[in-house]
Amino acid sequence: MRGWRLPGKRILALAFWLGLWALLARIVDRELLLPGPLVVARRLWTLAGTGAFWRITGVSLLRIVCGAVLGVAVGVLLAAGTVRSRLLDTLLAPLLAVIRATPVASFILLVLIWVGRSVLPCVIVFLMVLPVVWSNIDTGLRSADDRYLELARLYGFSRWRTAKLIYIPTVAPYFLSACRACLGLAWKSGVAAEVLTVPARSIGRELFEAKLYLNTADLFAWTAVVVLCSLLIENLLDAAIDQLGRSRRIMGVET
Repeated sequence: MRGWRLPGKRILALAFWLGLWALLARIVDRELLLPGPLVVARRLWTLAGTGAFWRITGVSLLRIVCGAVLGVAVGVLLAAGTVRSRLLDTLLAPLLAVIRATPVASFILLVLIWVGRSVLPCVIVFLMVLPVVWSNIDTGLRSADDRYLELARLYGFSRWRTAKLIYIPTVAPYFLSACRACLGLAWKSGVAAEVLTVPARSIGRELFEAKLYLNTADLFAWTAVVVLCSLLIENLLDAAIDQLGRSRRIMGVET
């Protein structure tokens, strides 16, 4: 499901699952085990009316966004370096394999030895996003058409012009695919790190305490916050991509 675009059949599908949830909650008839959607919605509304809710959500969002942005930036740089240098590619390939293969929980416990709890979620998100972006950009750069690159060399294009006319259009779909894939991964890994390390003012801490005190409605409500934040960022990304595409088409027509 992309963003908030829920016309027609998607609205019916969402209504079906909400109805099934409500039915199961009614059958179980124990809020401790399965609160209904209305119970969760009321609790979420109550939480959203407090300043603490927005501070907690804002801090977690900042940690995750910072880690994701850093992972994207470093991933792009490493991909560009490994494509240009065979030696660098050989040296860094094992590192990429290790990052990909190591479970998130292991990373959390290892990194906790070296960094503080408040910084750890950002580092974990960075480590989860990095290999996805690195791999996608590397594939995109290597898929650039050799014929166009040869023409660029024949006509004496500068590096910037070659990148603008050949590499960037080729890599753009891979980059956007990586960004979309990283959104859900960033939230899952970031909140998982918060749950295991319970830093102050974090969604993960609220989830941990809700589970600890058997407050199932709060557990569902904070989980809904994670889902909504992820969808919101995905929607903003799609809107930015669409706007960029329209701007490029308009510029192309004008020129």
